[in-house]
Amino acid sequence: MDLGLNNKVAIITGGSDGIGKAAAISIAKEGGKVAIVGRSQSKIDSAINDIKIDTHNDVIGISADVSIESEVQNMVNEVIRKFGQIDILINNAGTSAATTLEKMTDEQLKIDFGIKVYGGVYCARAVLPYLIKSGSGVIINTTTPGGKASAPGGQPTSLSRAAGISLTKSWAGELAQYNIRVNTVCVGLLKSGQHRTRWEGMNSKDSNYKLDDHWISLGKNVPLGRIGEAEEVGNVMCFLASSKASYVTGTAINVDGGTSPVV
Repeated sequence: MDLGLNNKVAIITGGSDGIGKAAAISIAKEGGKVAIVGRSQSKIDSAINDIKIDTHNDVIGISADVSIESEVQNMVNEVIRKFGQIDILINNAGTSAATTLEKMTDEQLKIDFGIKVYGGVYCARAVLPYLIKSGSGVIINTTTPGGKASAPGGQPTSLSRAAGISLTKSWAGELAQYNIRVNTVCVGLLKSGQHRTRWEGMNSKDSNYKLDDHWISLGKNVPLGRIGEAEEVGNVMCFLASSKASYVTGTAINVDGGTSPVV
């Protein structure tokens, strides 16, 4: 199926690993040009190499901290210098942080909101003129089902992701006049670097506890019976970015194996 992404230009924050990298691969395979954004240049360089090998398409990497507006603007300027247009923004920067009200610090709140909320706003604001010019611009925000129905001890991620869902609905209404579609993907439990790090700690204490054992254990409480792959989220994002989703805006799609308590 041709998704109509040939020569479209996508910026993907948090694009050097996990969901962001998977989305970059999916879009590049469909003929899109991709700019991945992250804070670690070595990870960016490694991801660029992987994406080029996998897709044989044009990809660039830019080091930027999305919580700093000036760095976001510089990043967008660099994308325009390279590609001359921006059609798609995927706000994917940020990792999961979870604690309780009693233990949550101001610094944790500041960091989480800085990357996920302020960063999303900075990026959307910087690319907006180019999305308007595109005539069929797309914004996709990465959030979680916890942003819809927060579990105990899910702060500050549940707070910032709820804000991301709220911004998605608001922006979809505001930007529809420009034919800019805005959606969010609520991502559940996936194989990720964070979970691999936790497994490494457990494996150091019990060498018989293999990584596959860890994935099986984590997937037991998922209705589909397994933990998800980043590629499965990247493919959904690719579809939402495409012309095949031209009547989809202002919605939140769960990609979580059925774990969300709400639709």
